[in-house]
Amino acid sequence: MQLKQGNKYRRIKAFLKEHHYPDFRMKQILNAIFQEEIEHFNDITVLPKALREMLAVEFGASILDIAPLMEQHSEQVTKVLFRISGNERIETVNLKYKAGWESFCVSSQCGCHFGCTFCATGDIGLKRNLTSDEITDQILHFYLKGHSMDSISFMGMGEALANVQVFDALDVLTDPELFGLSPRRISISTIGIIPSIKKMTLQCPQVHLTFSLHSPFHEQRSKLMPINDKYPLFDVMDALDEHIRVTSRKVYIAYIMLPGVNDLMEHTKELARLLKGRYREGRLYHVNLIRYNPTVRSPLRFDESSEDRVVDFYKTLQSSGIHVTIRSQFGIDIDAACGQLYGNYSADRYDRL
Repeated sequence: MQLKQGNKYRRIKAFLKEHHYPDFRMKQILNAIFQEEIEHFNDITVLPKALREMLAVEFGASILDIAPLMEQHSEQVTKVLFRISGNERIETVNLKYKAGWESFCVSSQCGCHFGCTFCATGDIGLKRNLTSDEITDQILHFYLKGHSMDSISFMGMGEALANVQVFDALDVLTDPELFGLSPRRISISTIGIIPSIKKMTLQCPQVHLTFSLHSPFHEQRSKLMPINDKYPLFDVMDALDEHIRVTSRKVYIAYIMLPGVNDLMEHTKELARLLKGRYREGRLYHVNLIRYNPTVRSPLRFDESSEDRVVDFYKTLQSSGIHVTIRSQFGIDIDAACGQLYGNYSADRYDRL
């Protein structure tokens, strides 16, 4: 299967130029999408009928390159299953906070091949990287329905920094003529892909960066997250220190609490030592503690987190001078929480969609 090269906005612009249409036609198309929230080329009535028909033939009837198959709803959370080319599927999560703002958790890969033992997505393996359009269309789907784009996180299916198309997607999302989002409203999570962390430092210094740590001990982290053998913890921390030096931006540390595995007092103390020993004594690192979410399917199963253990872990880090918060949980009942996105590839009811 051959995937389209370059984002659709660049391809549409090149198509118009090839057919000798004036520059203002592109402006009309972008205005229709991002101001009038029009999804289908044939509904952009400001364009000549012949051009509308040509665009529909060349790019498809819908502006979107992905198709929603079904939605699941929970309190404050909507999860959408999309079909992408090749008859594969991905999931996207929309969170609505009581303060009134909305956040979106997008996927960057169809599946994942890094095999973290606590994650359902990794158990299906990597089907393929998503294109820039398939990434940004997850946001466009909601935007065309009138949702507010308050914040976006690349924390859905896949490892964002293992897909080079993520950088083009960031360009699209922050382009003033397209989505026009501030990079400070975007977050990217990584398990520690050092070359791409360095690329982010140079090309996307204002985008928030989150490092999925999950154990401060090298050997244990390798067992939980095999990527640690390729990009060892201390090498990743050096790259994060350099990111902080260059950008002066805070780096977030994601830490999923696995009961009896990585939530012991020795882990708390070692995590504090690890961060306090970094650049500026760790003052620009911020730990997010995440309660373990039971998964539909993952290589290993763990018990649910003890609230007392989570609070003790939090208090110990805080008393050590580490900036720390306990992340709120959303969407567990519809498998939309951290580590649960799976797409239900093995479920017959989805195979029929």
